[in-house]
Amino acid sequence: MSPADPAGPFNQGPSAPQGAPADQGLPPDQGPVFDQGPAFDQGPGDPRFFGRAGLHDLELLASRIGATVRPGGGTAGRFVGVAPLQAARPDQVSFLDNRRYLKQLAATRAGAVIVSPAFADQVPSSSAALVTAEPYLGWAVVASLFHPRADVRPGIHPSAVVEAGARIDPTAEIGAFALVGQGAVIGAGTVLATHVSVGPGVVVGNECRIGSHVSLSHAILGNRVTIFPGARLGQEGFGFALGASGFVTVPQLGRVLVEDDVEIGANATIDRGSAQDTVIGAGSRLDNLVQIGHNVRLGRCCIVVAQAGISGSTELEDFVTIAAQAGLIGHIRIGRKARVGAQCGVMSDVEAGADVIGSPAMPFREFFRNVAALRRLAQRPVVRARAGGDADDAGAG
Repeated sequence: MSPADPAGPFNQGPSAPQGAPADQGLPPDQGPVFDQGPAFDQGPGDPRFFGRAGLHDLELLASRIGATVRPGGGTAGRFVGVAPLQAARPDQVSFLDNRRYLKQLAATRAGAVIVSPAFADQVPSSSAALVTAEPYLGWAVVASLFHPRADVRPGIHPSAVVEAGARIDPTAEIGAFALVGQGAVIGAGTVLATHVSVGPGVVVGNECRIGSHVSLSHAILGNRVTIFPGARLGQEGFGFALGASGFVTVPQLGRVLVEDDVEIGANATIDRGSAQDTVIGAGSRLDNLVQIGHNVRLGRCCIVVAQAGISGSTELEDFVTIAAQAGLIGHIRIGRKARVGAQCGVMSDVEAGADVIGSPAMPFREFFRNVAALRRLAQRPVVRARAGGDADDAGAG
């Protein structure tokens, strides 16, 4: 961005002529935003947004994901990146984990394809096959090799506010307009993006990534926690008592404890506990717009998908999955490895390993039997009962 154009190339300003073309404000050597030729249509990893880490050969990729190699056209080369089957070039790696895309596999130009043993024979001879029992996991590892996380840039931006008594590791990065409250602790290699608010006494562990406009209060975060933009952790829970003259707010005296390797989606909200702590177990994944009430406890590696809400004092054991828009009432327990379907209304405990759906929640098979029965009823002809005879029969005798 040049000093003469501080607002950037997309600001045409009040002097832009009426009916000016869409690219009026772009530099003369650059066409419209969505017409940039082959460099624009490059597939994943746009260098304007994603870093790239060198070239990798097939043997290295195979060793990192524990795959066996079936030689093909890409065996002798080195790979520059990853791409989907339909767009991959001979110097890129792709993957297949769903038989719905077998047609794309047959036509792919990818130099190598990560596949399960079931589909290895269907990889074109022009492509090398990286055969592994978990292709999607392999894809995640390989994609991370080519596009690792952005490096931390240690230091505190001049516009950031650091209050007295805060401790910030010298290897941490504190972004523009961030606030680190009194007595807060920021661990080694942690990044606070722009406009993050870390309240007094909050502890953020090592190698965490806290996105823009996140607010943290009354919280202790472990290591390698990722929080996406706009999330709120540690605000008061929804607790009140009913008195003679109206509601009386109950003091929320607990904390939010986030264990290691947790990811929390954009605009998610996690209330602090009332007299206990709200706990998010190690390795758990919360999607965007998730609501976690006070005193909720999630076990290890739980999944809560977008717009789901968990009411206060409910407990999820390890490896529980809550699908999108599900709602759980308070003070119930969801057993280990249970799965709650989308838009499910859970009003009582769910046994370990159970799959439930519907509102009120019921086992999958029972729900779909009920749906089938309702369809059969709906398809029956309607028979209206005659009460007291028809009007035409009045006075007959």
